[in-house]
Amino acid sequence: MDLPAHQSLFDADAYLAWEAEQPTKHEYLAGEVFAMAGAPDAHVTIAGNVYMALRNHLRVEEDNAFFYPDVFVTCSDADRQQRNAKSEPTLIVEVLSPATSAYDRGAKFAAYRKLASLREYLLIDPERLAADLFRRDGDSPRWVLHPFEAGDTVECASVGLTLPIEALYADALPAEGAAIHPSDAPRPESGPG
Repeated sequence: MDLPAHQSLFDADAYLAWEAEQPTKHEYLAGEVFAMAGAPDAHVTIAGNVYMALRNHLRVEEDNAFFYPDVFVTCSDADRQQRNAKSEPTLIVEVLSPATSAYDRGAKFAAYRKLASLREYLLIDPERLAADLFRRDGDSPRWVLHPFEAGDTVECASVGLTLPIEALYADALPAEGAAIHPSDAPRPESGPG
């Protein structure tokens, strides 16, 4: 990592300026910068499938952090005005990896829960046909787990998206079996977002 020798911690503005010049992505947490590992093909494909069904940076100001979620949806006018960072997502999707699964489920989710706008957090396991959707329980601070497996229909109520879990894995290779081809995966239904 090419951090300046004279500066061990970044403030948010310095991080954004530095990150814009880097050839690889780095996440930021309370002044520290962490290089992001490259993702395997299945990870990238699954994130792309979610992005296509739904059609930057995400800032968690309360934790002085910047993250690169695999996919997120924001309907915020304030976010439309910001070029380098967004801070009012409705839905965040992370495709898990062995190296980041505990972090995505733990410290990162703890930071995301501080975002008042966030309604749902979807974690997709590329190793098997499984996803965990955490949905905020109304206006309370509680989050309710909605697990999905093969044959289930995933419903992201926050953005009006309903699709078979198999559609998330189109052209990806789950560890347990053969690829699911787009012609085999039913098309998503989406509503107003």
